[in-house]
Amino acid sequence: MTDRLYYTDSYLKSFHANVIHREADGLRVYLDRTAFYPTSGGQPHDLGHINGVPLVDVVDEDDRIAHVLAHALPADAAAIEGTIDWVRRFDLMQQHTGQHLLSAMFEDRYGWPTVSVHFGAESSTLDIAAPNWDASVLAVAERVANELAAENREIQVTFEDAASAQGLRKASDRDGLLRVISIADLDRSACGGTHVRRTGEIGSILLRRAERTKGQTRIEFLCGLRTVSAARHDSALLARTAAVFTAATEDVPRLVEAQQQQLRELEREFRKTRNELAVYEARKHWEHAQPDENGLRRIHISTSGAVKDHEALAQAIVTLGGAIAVITSTSPVGIMLATSADSNVDAGQSIRAVVTPLGGRGGGSPRLAQASLPDASVIPKAVEALGVRST
Repeated sequence: MTDRLYYTDSYLKSFHANVIHREADGLRVYLDRTAFYPTSGGQPHDLGHINGVPLVDVVDEDDRIAHVLAHALPADAAAIEGTIDWVRRFDLMQQHTGQHLLSAMFEDRYGWPTVSVHFGAESSTLDIAAPNWDASVLAVAERVANELAAENREIQVTFEDAASAQGLRKASDRDGLLRVISIADLDRSACGGTHVRRTGEIGSILLRRAERTKGQTRIEFLCGLRTVSAARHDSALLARTAAVFTAATEDVPRLVEAQQQQLRELEREFRKTRNELAVYEARKHWEHAQPDENGLRRIHISTSGAVKDHEALAQAIVTLGGAIAVITSTSPVGIMLATSADSNVDAGQSIRAVVTPLGGRGGGSPRLAQASLPDASVIPKAVEALGVRST
């Protein structure tokens, strides 16, 4: 069995141990004792070095812990010194202890128990059973959490028998000895993770956003120095945006809203102009095309960009009556078919019948349909099958 030193001392930054086993390639090493935390309970594994060799993974194998190295230790290495990447470790201690505090606060204050937790490299998430989440709660909950952290409550680690452990926030399904993390007068939870000694060491707590997911509410949170990094990042983004407007940062929201309104107006004007141009171009294509023996004008227009962007032109052509219009593009590869009501041609059925044998997919209504094609080489076959000619 591996003696897990982090169970009793999360602040241990280095340690000595003996190698008790190694795999044939020397990259997977087992020690009699370790301070390296393995991936477990949602908390990522530690990083660091063993005799100067970088550690890339720590794997919990029940009774023992595997240490995966970047390259093999010397074959005669029997005793080692392990050093923890302390910056990473302390960051994870802040996040994990912050999660315990948040879970206790959400359940005690609002009656929302924690369903699951994820600790990420940049931020972490807490899924709580809050089916009727109110966005106004976020700022209040953040303030309460920071007040609790600032009280600098003591955090204790105890080992208790599962059968007699009392007051746990969530009953444990384990038998035997439990490791219990207690935040004074706030929380008692069975947990194998690494934690700070007092809530003040969690630092500031930032609740960045909340979203509904699978009938629950997911809270994104950051603790400690991560909140400082996030604040610095957000401040820099705001300053850059303000510089674009040559304005003060507090004026940015108003200016962005004004820009959005102007953009919406310009888009409306653009659509109006594009539709007017489409009517003009449609008349030109329609008059240039000669009716066939059935009096139907068959028009093919090859263009660039998504065929959907030329929907106004296709519809304007068939609105003139007695016409079918095919729009094709090589980038991205696509085809659109529009048919006039008096053409007796069902656009959706026709385009499916043509593109399916060519490896394409698509469909639509009787008057307008579009499809994707596997590559540009099959466009001529599709156009020929639809019986149109280029204009």
